[in-house]
Amino acid sequence: MKQGLQLRLSQHLALTPQLQQSIRLLQLSTLELNAEIDQALQENPLLERDDPGEPALYSLGAAGDSSATPQTAPAPDSDDRREAQGGDDEGWGMDFSGAHGQRDPNDDDLDSGETQTASTSLREHLGPQVAMTQLPDRERALVGFLIEALDDDGYLTQSLEELVDLLVNEDDELRETLLEELGIALRHLQNLDPPGIGARNAQECLTLQLKCLPDSAPRKLALAIVDGHLDLLAARDFARIRKLLGCDDDELRTAQTLIRSLNPRPGAQYATTDTRYVVPDVAVRKVNDKWVVSLNRDAMPRLRINRLYADILQRHRGGNGSSAGLASQLQEAKWLIKNVQQRFDTILRVSQAIVDRQRAFFDHGEVAMRPLTLREIAETVSLHESTISRVTTQKYLASPRGIFELKYFFGSHVATDTGGAASSTAIRALIKQLVGAEDGKKPLSDARLAEILGEQGIVVARRTVAKYRELLGIPPVNLRKVL
Repeated sequence: MKQGLQLRLSQHLALTPQLQQSIRLLQLSTLELNAEIDQALQENPLLERDDPGEPALYSLGAAGDSSATPQTAPAPDSDDRREAQGGDDEGWGMDFSGAHGQRDPNDDDLDSGETQTASTSLREHLGPQVAMTQLPDRERALVGFLIEALDDDGYLTQSLEELVDLLVNEDDELRETLLEELGIALRHLQNLDPPGIGARNAQECLTLQLKCLPDSAPRKLALAIVDGHLDLLAARDFARIRKLLGCDDDELRTAQTLIRSLNPRPGAQYATTDTRYVVPDVAVRKVNDKWVVSLNRDAMPRLRINRLYADILQRHRGGNGSSAGLASQLQEAKWLIKNVQQRFDTILRVSQAIVDRQRAFFDHGEVAMRPLTLREIAETVSLHESTISRVTTQKYLASPRGIFELKYFFGSHVATDTGGAASSTAIRALIKQLVGAEDGKKPLSDARLAEILGEQGIVVARRTVAKYRELLGIPPVNLRKVL
């Protein structure tokens, strides 16, 4: 083989650790960001939370200026970044307590979107009722066994035969006895509160609840419907029900109202659900006829450099290298503080750009939503589309109309007969309005909805209307018909 030398030119992109951290922080939700910061606080002694009750130490003065008026903060330029990262030792922290003055001081509370869980479980609700009965110990134990077999909705989804298999082997005589005892225990269970508990299907659940009501003509008719014609009621086949049961419209309407007042999931009110927190990153309010976005300071971590370690590093600067570890951690702390600041600045810029495009939504609601793409916002704030995607994922905006994920304001479009475009969100809102105002005796079909939208200048196919209707959870026309 012959050896030789070659000169080759190539280009490649290398992401610095600081840039990698900036990208990672940008795509985190607020809760995930706090978890990331908690880990950094445990690992880096140079970093600490800033107590709002104490004066900010080593903070960048402009960031803590609470006198600033709410406005879209520009992203720091490269000179600012170099100065913050490599400048004088004072200015190592960022006081986020004022959030750049971006939040109205009169806004004391932003809805966190917390959901509450049931304080008492179904078993805790039923247990004391069983304990107060005069049942023998064995029957009470069997009722307790059935309670443990209930699902979250209060239904007994396993058959009694399957439950017997859990208690005995193949002793036929004992199986028959136990099966009979479980049947008796089930009747005791179905007499407990809430009515309908221990049912094996929806029909039995509704029947149990109806039997708890005072005797009346509507109750008798409702029992007849539930017992043999529940499928016809679900299909809104009122004509056939009237014919089979010999009732008129008024009687059927009263019975239907009674059935609809029942609870098909009696145990659901006691089911525990996972608590989900939504912390708005920004808030929007109208100021002088303009919708202005401000950062939610409660969602922003308050960080600073630890005074003690910073003083130690200051005294040993230029020493024999024993403080090299502290110097490295100092740099990491500075990066984190700066990247957290830049993350919220970017969220603020993008949010304000979105609000500027969708101001008609905040004025008039969903029907005024306009089509919007990531590219349009990316060009406005001079960022890449991938950055906009990261910024708008799991980031939330609080407004007088509710709390929305930033991605909610983006959507596809449908052409109009004037050559323009209508947002799919606006079309869904129109469909919801039309269905809400329809005559229940003559509900609007998908084809008719498409015709009405066409009359308003929105060109949309029947199958598209059907898709939007399903996304809204609106039943088809035959299931919306009323008496």
